[in-house]
Amino acid sequence: MKTASLLKNLSFEDKKPAVQVLMETDSTKEIRIVMKKGQVMKEHQTPFPIVVELFEGKISFGVNGEINHINKGDILSLEGNVPHDLLAEENSIIRLSLSKLDKVERVENVANSSS
Repeated sequence: MKTASLLKNLSFEDKKPAVQVLMETDSTKEIRIVMKKGQVMKEHQTPFPIVVELFEGKISFGVNGEINHINKGDILSLEGNVPHDLLAEENSIIRLSLSKLDKVERVENVANSSS
């Protein structure tokens, strides 16, 4: 058994979203993204499907240019190769489930280039 916490060692960065791997399983990588109000993750896409859970806060989640308002507790899935972007409307904690085949560095690069 593996365990992790979305709330332990939580830190909001001033200039960019904070990305942290919480755990890896046989099939996924579970990532926490912490965004301060106003922070963005510019449009990007992943080669694999993802699942996004908004644990805390409010996010504007753009998909192919259409804005979707995601609230605390909402979960969404997105197929691979679909352009999407995020804007934190409030301080937010996001759980991102990546395919084991995807790279965490890709998510970190999106966060770093969005500041």
